Amino acid sequence: MAHAAAKGGATEPATTTHLRHARDTNPDDLLAAGAYIFATPENLAAISGVMKDFFDRCYYPCLDQLNGRAYATMVCAGSDGANATRQIARIATGWRLKQAADPLIILTHAQTKTAIEAPKTIATQDLAKCEILGATMAASLAIGIV
Repeated sequence: MAHAAAKGGATEPATTTHLRHARDTNPDDLLAAGAYIFATPENLAAISGVMKDFFDRCYYPCLDQLNGRAYATMVCAGSDGANATRQIARIATGWRLKQAADPLIILTHAQTKTAIEAPKTIATQDLAKCEILGATMAASLAIGIV
């Protein structure tokens, strides 16, 4: 999903798109960016531990320095995804980010232990939604509407 969003973002020549894993992202990366797409699996009705660690490391160093920047959220979930999007929205509110798009929740319908533990294949039409989100964010940033 994140790769598809980055692919979409890369179609806008007036912006530069960076795909960064949460574990490798630091406050300087956030400060250097004009907008964000936060992508995470939902694990046990919450953002992933790696995403939580990212927000823990970056929240206070970036506080009051990201005001007004745009963000969007993508969540891959088995059956819901809503709580993970709420968690990110609360953090984004604290950073005073502006939500640029409705959260994109992709459901895998994995409900058994075997299905949950198995690698996920995201449907082509869902990857297209991620790509469109990336392209829309980049184009909006390029023309100054986010």
